[in-house]
Amino acid sequence: LVASAAFLCFAASRSRGAYTALAAMEVVITALFFLLYFLKLDKKMSWLFWPLADIFNSVIAALFLLVVCLFAVIIKTNNGTLAGGVFGLVLLVLSVVDAVLLFQKISLDRPRGRNTPAK
Repeated sequence: LVASAAFLCFAASRSRGAYTALAAMEVVITALFFLLYFLKLDKKMSWLFWPLADIFNSVIAALFLLVVCLFAVIIKTNNGTLAGGVFGLVLLVLSVVDAVLLFQKISLDRPRGRNTPAK
């Protein structure tokens, strides 16, 4: 939702293409990961460790968001760009929190599947 809000702010303010493209890309990638987990396709396509791919997505998105949204907030050509930059910085924090929580949840030495306590 935050990525959608940033995208709408950037699109409504007719900001530079990089701002709008990054926000739109994050909306699409987040929606695809949501559908992947919602439809349980990660269980069917077990050849890729999907939580690790989600961590990489969050880290890379955070790096791009840091650069682009800081430029948007610093330059602030209009109020829409400033609002989009602020939403982007909130999304940056959420991406970092997502990466940290996922990294804490996964364990590379345990078998894949449900995290059940050992008996």
